[in-house]
Amino acid sequence: MKIIKIKRITKQEKYYSSAMGILNSKVTYIKKYVLGFPTKTIHKYRETYYGEVKDCEDCNLFI
Repeated sequence: MKIIKIKRITKQEKYYSSAMGILNSKVTYIKKYVLGFPTKTIHKYRETYYGEVKDCEDCNLFI
């Protein structure tokens, strides 16, 4: 059994774009797990409406 593991998980999330309003997008999280428990999100990115891949710090998430 590995002590440290890195997983990539993709979820559908709603986010708000000032130009287009509320949109659904695939958001991918890269997380670090220690002994099976998530400890840290290393990176988070999403696929845009046009198919580009963007860092989530550039967008406003609608929660």
